[in-house]
Amino acid sequence: MVGASLAGLSAARSLRTQGYDGRLVLIGDEAHRPYDRPPLSKEFLAGTLGEADLGLETDGEDLRAEWLLGTRATGLDRTDRSVRLADGRDVRADGVVIATGAAARTLPGADGLAGVHTLRTLDDARALRDELARGGRLVVIGGGFIGAEVASTAYALGLDVTVIEAAPTPLAGPLGETMGAVVSGLHADHGVRLMCGVGVKGLSGERRVEAVLLADGRGVPADIVVVGVGARPCVDWLAGSGVALENGVKCGADGRTSLAGVVAVGDCANWYDPRTGTHRRVEHWTGAMERPAAAVAALLAGGAVEAGVPRPPYFWSDQYGVKIQFVGHAGVADSVTVEEGAVGDRNVLAVYRRGGEPVAVLGMNQPRLFVRWRKQLALPGVR
Repeated sequence: MVGASLAGLSAARSLRTQGYDGRLVLIGDEAHRPYDRPPLSKEFLAGTLGEADLGLETDGEDLRAEWLLGTRATGLDRTDRSVRLADGRDVRADGVVIATGAAARTLPGADGLAGVHTLRTLDDARALRDELARGGRLVVIGGGFIGAEVASTAYALGLDVTVIEAAPTPLAGPLGETMGAVVSGLHADHGVRLMCGVGVKGLSGERRVEAVLLADGRGVPADIVVVGVGARPCVDWLAGSGVALENGVKCGADGRTSLAGVVAVGDCANWYDPRTGTHRRVEHWTGAMERPAAAVAALLAGGAVEAGVPRPPYFWSDQYGVKIQFVGHAGVADSVTVEEGAVGDRNVLAVYRRGGEPVAVLGMNQPRLFVRWRKQLALPGVR
């Protein structure tokens, strides 16, 4: 198991529950045991949740596994499926699960400048939490869900917050322009400045960041900067291994890669989605929890298995006290209608359709109705 976060842990659990009783090795580049990432931008950052509460392993859980933590995989030898580690060791395996996840994208020229952060790991969250506790002016670069959650948390902590988004409308990718604008309106509702349609040229400051420089020549004063401009799949270590790479690890609906005995799961896996007939890489908690079971079944079977049609991708976000839930594929929709609640109240249930058929649903503080629609979208034949 190369990767010891949620997807790797889920795959390890599936191996044991599906009857594998052999040697099991989990390799992780972080020194920490598996932990939950969603709270890092919310409760943990706010100081209302401690590190002990993040652990993903249950009390008394014993996978009978060897944990090689704090060491990075640097290569995979296709001849004997041995994983090379940065510390010089090799781990040979009969089967390999690639679960190396994704890493936060950084801003060129920001290295070594104090006050500039990304948020992906527990160590990232520790450092950012310490900075936010001191207060000041926070500028978030990127209006996606991570950036929005950080902005919401920082606002509640009393910081002066500005969010900069290069696109005309934040969240247009996952939610579409119409509903992306509605969700992003939460920033203005709470006095957080949202600057859209302008790119970032760079940062100013000698040892510590002082301002964010915009492409139009303006500067936004900053004591702290969080860069939330997406993530890249961690697959560089697989170069030359024979594993096909395309926006991550290209794999089938059952997680099998181009190399026999090797499957991929989690944020680095570019799965084939039979619902849409395309490959897609989904960076969501639910996928990392649910999809490894199919990949493990294929690995144990030594070939193709009936993976079934996966449930539509689902994610959630908590911003400014509003519960946001989304399921499906907004990009294939040709219409979106608000079917419950009012946009102005940020309390809506919106349904996305294609040719009159539902393909996605967005809920804002509508948990009960959302659950009903999520179940409907999961039915066979529903795209």
